[in-house]
Amino acid sequence: MSRAGRIAALHAAARQRVLVLDGGWGTMIQRLGLEEADFRGARFADHPVQLKGDNDVLCLTRPEVIADLHDRYFAAGADITETNTFSATTIAQEDYRLDEQAVRDINLEGARLARAAADRWTAREPHRPRFVAGSIGPLNRMLSMSSDVNDPGARSVTFDQVYEAYRQQAGALHEGGVDLFLVETITDTLNCKAAIKAILDLEDEGLEPLPIWISGTIVDRSGRTLSGQTAEAFWNSVRHAKPFAVGFNCALGGELMRPFIAELSRVADTLVAAYPNAGLPNAMGDYDEQPHQTAHFIEEWARSGLVNIVGGCCGTTPEHIRHVAEGVAGVTPRAIPERPRAMRLAGLEPFELVA
Repeated sequence: MSRAGRIAALHAAARQRVLVLDGGWGTMIQRLGLEEADFRGARFADHPVQLKGDNDVLCLTRPEVIADLHDRYFAAGADITETNTFSATTIAQEDYRLDEQAVRDINLEGARLARAAADRWTAREPHRPRFVAGSIGPLNRMLSMSSDVNDPGARSVTFDQVYEAYRQQAGALHEGGVDLFLVETITDTLNCKAAIKAILDLEDEGLEPLPIWISGTIVDRSGRTLSGQTAEAFWNSVRHAKPFAVGFNCALGGELMRPFIAELSRVADTLVAAYPNAGLPNAMGDYDEQPHQTAHFIEEWARSGLVNIVGGCCGTTPEHIRHVAEGVAGVTPRAIPERPRAMRLAGLEPFELVA
């Protein structure tokens, strides 16, 4: 099937049912107990710094591990799998001293691994095509917040640098065959805007346009992103991209995330997606929420008409996704509301002027 055909099938599937994303990647990789040699492989055998913990590099050094995780999530009931490229930008990979070529290769191979898995499952179950989302995660540097507590205007990175890092990542993911871009775990909306511009500029240069899914993070019960925006203000800030879907992931479990998903569901005239953590971490940083518990919260969202796409983030496993997929099976997806024409602005909070 051509990419245009896959995108058409994705839109059709979203109209028919609540779609299911895969679960936590870091969670599953940590459980494998991989050692430094696994992360280095032959290519990075003499690399000057430790690579253990750089999960993205496994796309190059242990591709069979990544391919198996894609298969496990598809077998559990996922319709969409993410590429294992959450931190695969030149800025984030500076921590591991990986150069631009290595970062490009991670994104390219990450996309190819996910594409191959999705195509295998689509061939096996043609009535239920599988899709690939190119994972574009947050950076370890923020454009909206100072890097120096004594200098509010200090920044450790420029917009142009963030834009270029995301442009390189998006280009490689596109070349590798993803069906859509997933700009996820957004803590800083200005960083997100750089990613959006990078993606849209690829279209302007003649690359086939791909759907964009934008997923922010509400950091605590205040209901705000790390850069200070409410759910509605966040939506007003990114709606110009006309995303395929918008939503929240990470930081909170299903129980605490619900009011913010409900608010986004009220204001967003596009698909709404949510993939929470398996509850909140315990004192050891582990997640104790069981698959049936996570699925209970998500199923309630679906039956209340709040969501179109669901899945899992930190602490979730294929078993969590299996329970989620079973819980939302047969549930009618959220109807996209028609919003009145208005001027909608956003700082930290929204402002709306209806014509």
